[in-house]
Amino acid sequence: MKRYGKYIKPYLPAFVLGPLLMMTEVSGEIMLPKLMSLIINNGVAQRDTGYIINMGLIMILTSLVMAVGGIGAAYFASKASICFTSDLRGDLFAKVQDFSFKNIDQYSTGSLVTRLTNDIQQVQNVTMMGLRMMFRAPVMLIGALIMAFLMNARLAVVILVVIPILALAIGMILKTAFPRFTVMQKKLDRLNSGIQEALTNVRVIKSFVREDFEKQKFTDMNQDLKDSSINAIKIVILNMPVMTLAMNITTLAVVWYGGNIIIAGDMQVGDLTAFTTYIVQILMSLMMLSMIFLQSSRAMASVRRINEVMDTDIDLTDEKAGKKDLPVKQGRLEFKDVSFSYSQDADEHVLEHISFTAEPGQVLGIIGATGSGKTTLVQLIPRLYDATEGSILVDGVDVRDYSLHNLRNGIGMVLQKNVLFSGTIEENLRWGNEEASMEELRAAAGSAQADGFVTSFTNGYDTDMGQGGVNVSGGQKQRLCIARALLKKPKILILDDSTSAVDTATEARIRECFRTTLKDTTKIIIAQRIGSVEEADKILVLDDGKIIGMGSHEQLLKDCQAYQEIYYSQRDREKEVSA
Repeated sequence: MKRYGKYIKPYLPAFVLGPLLMMTEVSGEIMLPKLMSLIINNGVAQRDTGYIINMGLIMILTSLVMAVGGIGAAYFASKASICFTSDLRGDLFAKVQDFSFKNIDQYSTGSLVTRLTNDIQQVQNVTMMGLRMMFRAPVMLIGALIMAFLMNARLAVVILVVIPILALAIGMILKTAFPRFTVMQKKLDRLNSGIQEALTNVRVIKSFVREDFEKQKFTDMNQDLKDSSINAIKIVILNMPVMTLAMNITTLAVVWYGGNIIIAGDMQVGDLTAFTTYIVQILMSLMMLSMIFLQSSRAMASVRRINEVMDTDIDLTDEKAGKKDLPVKQGRLEFKDVSFSYSQDADEHVLEHISFTAEPGQVLGIIGATGSGKTTLVQLIPRLYDATEGSILVDGVDVRDYSLHNLRNGIGMVLQKNVLFSGTIEENLRWGNEEASMEELRAAAGSAQADGFVTSFTNGYDTDMGQGGVNVSGGQKQRLCIARALLKKPKILILDDSTSAVDTATEARIRECFRTTLKDTTKIIIAQRIGSVEEADKILVLDDGKIIGMGSHEQLLKDCQAYQEIYYSQRDREKEVSA
């Protein structure tokens, strides 16, 4: 609860005013039955019209005060709960944004979406309900009990018999419901993940004609969620029948017992009418409490899932960085006996004993079979992961000594999977530099060979990309991603197989622009085609996480068998294609 105090504090007036105004409404509800009994006993029985009118006016005034209190309570409870959970959602999203790749790997995307939406909504619902009912129900229960005992203690004993029985029944329902709600939220995670995967990859699904498979997959997940929801709800629905049965039996017992007391002359008719109303209020307050507890049991499952994210230790931070204010100035890169594994418990490293140096302005090519560790290697440079052993130096400084912001700000990276965001082409490119002028933006696009096709669009740089850049081709998307990275004017530029969808002539023009516009930038190019890296100053050949060859194109053709095999196989393939 201490964690959530900081979200309550800014809205403390609303958290206080809501319950206070609710007390006003409840006080009026407790007063009305007594006033009605006075009208019956002293007005109707004595045929005193003036008394009836006066008491009626008091009841109307009480009702008006109750209405003001109820409306105010609803407003402040809604404001408090919405603002509270809005701030909580903001911090939860910020926490996820601070996650390292390793942290993100612990959760599915669907699970994180559910925690940011559905779980937060559950907390908001129970907060709103708590501010309105959590205070209303106990005050009404205690107030109605006091009034009932003041009217007739013998008759009030009936209530004391019913309350423990109801409390026991509600407790059993809650104990059974809580684990079922937890299971239901996990099923919702799975459904959200499945929906996201299907919608994101809808083009692949259609190209492989797998619509029927995906429909059946969704049906199974949906049915699974439905079954778990019904399993939870069928316990919850017992609450209302149990409470209604108790209310009716208690009311019947009170009317029967109270009628006998009236016949004996120890109670007036108006008092029995009021007493019956107080019985209903007492049982209604118990029903409200049971609803709060049931909603809370579901919300507690959500709170636990939110806390799991908030309590996740971010394994990659710059808290111990020794040179936080230092920017990347030159871009000299050095790997010193670096090894890496995704898990500390792994038997083998993904990368083993990697050592090389790349000077400012040089082009470093990396080539190797799929799964050889090329992408993993370059992800260590901007600290998307941390090396398990050894050290990585940028400008002679260990990457762990830079602030994450300064380190990553000095590195431009075009990932293997090209990602564009909803918005215009200009908005996407400005991810590289928000303050860039239009001339700088067009220059970067020109270097990436993107300006030509962008200006051919009707709206040019104002063209809306659609979600994920669906209205441009794969090669166009790659060139826009390269332009976005160039706009950063990085000291180190990493291209992770980012020209695979570009024809060789366009790729050659891009490389030529690199030589002229990025003369002082260290360029790292991961490629499948040797033609993409043969002009590099240095080429690394990776195999199974190890460097098995290093040198220029000519040196590797002479000394590295693996490189020779790749080169001649690709050359033979090109000859077959040309033939």
